[in-house]
Amino acid sequence: MSTKPTAPTAARDSFGSIAPKLAELSDEVLFGDVWERPQLSKRDRSLVTCAALIALGKSEQMNFHFPRAIENGVTHDELVELMTHLAFYAGWPNAMSAVTRFKDLFPAAHQ
Repeated sequence: MSTKPTAPTAARDSFGSIAPKLAELSDEVLFGDVWERPQLSKRDRSLVTCAALIALGKSEQMNFHFPRAIENGVTHDELVELMTHLAFYAGWPNAMSAVTRFKDLFPAAHQ
């Protein structure tokens, strides 16, 4: 039997009323299981996730994952270096979109 969190989660707050099963899977499987596996640190998982989002051009998801990466120990400089590196492997436009999203999320980081 599945145990549901008593407090609202980010997934439930964000899209739980539209897609409750997706919110449940996000909470229980993605963040409750996959992100908690000890084989990779949360910092490493954040780097991998951000790299995948940049490579796939999923800039909307960066709103959540870039700040989460910072919380998990990735530095601003490392995120910028990730974007620079991926420009050559995942495409210049994807890197430029990521830089734009980074600027919007962390305006103080580039002043």
